[in-house]
Amino acid sequence: MDISVENNKPTNLQEDDYKEIGVDICNNRRILGDINLRGGAKMYPCVLNKRTLSQANGNNENSFVNQVHRPMTRKLAAEIANKKQCLSEAILKPKQSTASFEILEDEKDQPVPMALETTEPEKDFMEVEMEDIFEEPLVDIDISDAKNPLAVVEYVEELYAHYRKMEIYGMVSPNYMLTQQFDINEKMRAILIDWLIEVHHKFDLLHETLFLTVNLIDRFLAKQSVARKKLQLVGLVAMLLACKYEEVSVPVVDDLIFISDKAYSRSEILEMEKLMLKILEFNISVPTPYVFLKRYLKAAQSDSKLDQLSFFLIELCLVEYNMVRFAPSFLAAASVYTAQCSLNGFKQWSKTCEWHTNYSEDQLLECSRMIVEYHQRAATGRLTGVYRKYNTSKFGYAAKCEPARFIIDETLQ
Repeated sequence: MDISVENNKPTNLQEDDYKEIGVDICNNRRILGDINLRGGAKMYPCVLNKRTLSQANGNNENSFVNQVHRPMTRKLAAEIANKKQCLSEAILKPKQSTASFEILEDEKDQPVPMALETTEPEKDFMEVEMEDIFEEPLVDIDISDAKNPLAVVEYVEELYAHYRKMEIYGMVSPNYMLTQQFDINEKMRAILIDWLIEVHHKFDLLHETLFLTVNLIDRFLAKQSVARKKLQLVGLVAMLLACKYEEVSVPVVDDLIFISDKAYSRSEILEMEKLMLKILEFNISVPTPYVFLKRYLKAAQSDSKLDQLSFFLIELCLVEYNMVRFAPSFLAAASVYTAQCSLNGFKQWSKTCEWHTNYSEDQLLECSRMIVEYHQRAATGRLTGVYRKYNTSKFGYAAKCEPARFIIDETLQ
């Protein structure tokens, strides 16, 4: 398309004025080829290799635009050259924008897209979830006895909660041998208990009878001073009272006289029975370690081996005066825990046992170490009545089980 000069001239301007204004118009004109070059982006004012309007229309040197560019002033030429140099430097060495660094610095405060999130939080979540899945569940130990009226499943938990509150009334001071007794000591007590365990085994009495017998002896000695020659009489009468409370068939007084080699008469036995009931205020029904031991063995889902070994260990504790300071429930829990460690060869205390005993493994360790020491020397010394009792087929040779020595070795390291 040809552009007519006459149609573009203003009617009220002279020729010289027209040339000067024409230069400014041509210099400021946006060429059609530069529009929307980069998606509508604004171009630099001086673009290199800029096409003129005449080139776009196919015209040569005769076009008006080329004629207008020829009379270029020195000042304009210098400005164009300067702008070209700036543009070439910008192309060869592009200037880094500080805005990009600002965006990178602020990225940590901006929400991260889901596709770019790291997997570590998700990994931690999965670990917590897997721990919850494999967490040891609590076992309902009474579900198998739901139809057994003697198990009293409906209120068995309340019953043992009451035992826990009342067991303190059946305990004695661990220093009563020093404060109350002047003619006997703890070694004499150990000899008496070891002998009574043999008598209990000969008469084939219940476990409950033995534990109640020891409890009555300690409670009586904690309140009444006894001469040395009367100590065996106290043991015989305590067993007689326990048999009357627990047993169906009670040994007669003559049997007690016979096993004591006639050291005491019938009248002495009956007089001591009256005195003991008076000192104890006829309070015989107290929770003993046996009551808790049966419950804790059920929580441990025990078998015959664990049952026999637990009873073997707790009867060793009955002989030792140092174990008087422990509550019956605590002593029963420590015996079950030590028996499990002995049979399995490693520490084992399930959440079900911890739930029903209310004792953690750390709480039981001190008492368990003492029980292991008693287990190690059970077959040695003068007091071997418990060992010989449980070294028979009736009790599954529980005394031959290896002690859990690793519990003591950990404290020495």
